[in-house]
Amino acid sequence: MRIIRAPSIGIAHELVVKMVLEKGRVLYTEDGEATVEYDEIAVRVENPLSEPMVSPRSRFSRKFMEKYANDLLNGTSAVFEYDYHDRLFNWGGRLYTGEGAEVHIDQIDYITQKLAASPVTRRGIAITWNPPVDEHLDDCPCLQLLQCLVRDGRLGMKVVFRSNDMLTASGANMFALVHLQKAIADRLGIPPGPYTHISLIPHIYYRRDVDDLEPFCGKGDLILPIDEVCRACGKCRHAGRNQSG
Repeated sequence: MRIIRAPSIGIAHELVVKMVLEKGRVLYTEDGEATVEYDEIAVRVENPLSEPMVSPRSRFSRKFMEKYANDLLNGTSAVFEYDYHDRLFNWGGRLYTGEGAEVHIDQIDYITQKLAASPVTRRGIAITWNPPVDEHLDDCPCLQLLQCLVRDGRLGMKVVFRSNDMLTASGANMFALVHLQKAIADRLGIPPGPYTHISLIPHIYYRRDVDDLEPFCGKGDLILPIDEVCRACGKCRHAGRNQSG
């Protein structure tokens, strides 16, 4: 596992994109999407509210990120196959108790109460995966697990993604989850601590999101992606390198 330490989540976003583009390998997904993926990566930010929280190279504005964070914290009227607010604050859809009642669990409330009762606990866990539902979805949750713990008087958060689009999604994921971390910390009356973002299969859709590559790579001056990515982009002098014929 590669570990990246960054002073802010905005800079962390830039560093993970660089690592995947420069060190990754091409893989076509089961849906036929061209990706470049890399081995598991852990990003750690000691003070996750430090600026910049949003990379200026991201396709998404600060306003978009704030709306995304609000939707995670408070829910949205939009209809999706799943959403993280529901999976964290209302887990259990289509699961039933022995008495036939549908399961609804506010995992964030559980975490808060657990940590308030026992600040040293390691059981402040929330999950998103719901096997009866997700094994049949075309679009299923990437975020799998979230853990909160209190150490040195601060609330730390660790999250695990089974798969993570590092170019377009990870910046918004980190922004929203850090705001969730702050919300839980506020409930407990303590400051946020370190944020750790673990991606088991970090990847980039280098053909689908080709227009989002250039702000990060700076025409090869900031990042020099692997050959296949440069050829697919074709927007700078590096596009024709290592071609034969």
